Amino acid sequence: MNGNATFRHNNAALLAVTSVQAPVVLSSAEFDERLAPSLKRLRLSKKLLERVAGVMERRWWAEGTEFDDAAVEAGGKAMAEAGIEPGQVGLLINTSVTRRNLEPSVASKVHHKLGLPSSAMNFDVANACLGFVNGMTLAANMIDSGQINYALVVAAEDAQPTQETTFNRLNAADSTREDYLREFATLTLGSGAAAAVIGPADAHPGAHRILGGVSRAGTEHHGLCVGGPAGMYTDTKGLLDNGLELVVNAWDEAHQSGWDWRSMDRYVTHQVSNSYTNAIIKAVGLVRERVPITFPKWGNVGPASLPMTLSQEAATLKPGDRVLCMGVGSGLNTAMMELAW
Repeated sequence: MNGNATFRHNNAALLAVTSVQAPVVLSSAEFDERLAPSLKRLRLSKKLLERVAGVMERRWWAEGTEFDDAAVEAGGKAMAEAGIEPGQVGLLINTSVTRRNLEPSVASKVHHKLGLPSSAMNFDVANACLGFVNGMTLAANMIDSGQINYALVVAAEDAQPTQETTFNRLNAADSTREDYLREFATLTLGSGAAAAVIGPADAHPGAHRILGGVSRAGTEHHGLCVGGPAGMYTDTKGLLDNGLELVVNAWDEAHQSGWDWRSMDRYVTHQVSNSYTNAIIKAVGLVRERVPITFPKWGNVGPASLPMTLSQEAATLKPGDRVLCMGVGSGLNTAMMELAW
């Protein structure tokens, strides 16, 4: 089946969105130095990460910090900002790509560390870089249905282990230019965490309404970006071309079905690179000045990148502003969600 899935919410609101920045800053120049042997042998230019991707730096966690501890920190900040107690939370969704084990869920540790009640459902939702938006949609649906009052959505990413492995592999004597290009996107990743509290709009008149949005699948392209603990392998051109087509199709059909996103006050996109951002802006006619950019300093923080960017923008948004969250995730899938600030 082709077409969009459409979601409209009648009583869901974003009460808080917070982020936690990893403290160790690594520049792309430092990455070039780590890869200097292979770059020289393969006759590849330094500064490709800066010139091509636009990523100047990214962050790693301090030694001894676990990514799920950062999710706990972000979740605690979000609940405090929203003014709700752990006992009020009825749902916790972890949307991180990073995980140390296949089971139990990452959500189970976060649930315990935050002191959430036994009545609070908790589970992981994994959908690459779209996981956080998907988690917000699930939470909003459950609030609309009356099953829960408050939901907490978290994401935390740790890029270091995958990048360390990638350094070793690319510096091996038998690595090729093709290997470097396939794993280039891995070098743009960053670490960070984010959390959001969603609750009933009628109980919080000043909160930010979640109006709804659309999603669309293009899963015939599921092999274009495949990642795991050992590395991430990407067909960069195929991902850009097919992801762009998916976004345009979803955008066009959304407008045919009654949405109007041509004049939003802010477009908060998943943060990937210069080429991705420029292509999206051009393809659907976004106002460039209304598209905040964070990937130059944070890199691609997976599903945490969009809420981290939204958290940064929150201080400059005014009541009544219209915000569109939009992104593409490996698979391929795209999603767009409208917020009334």
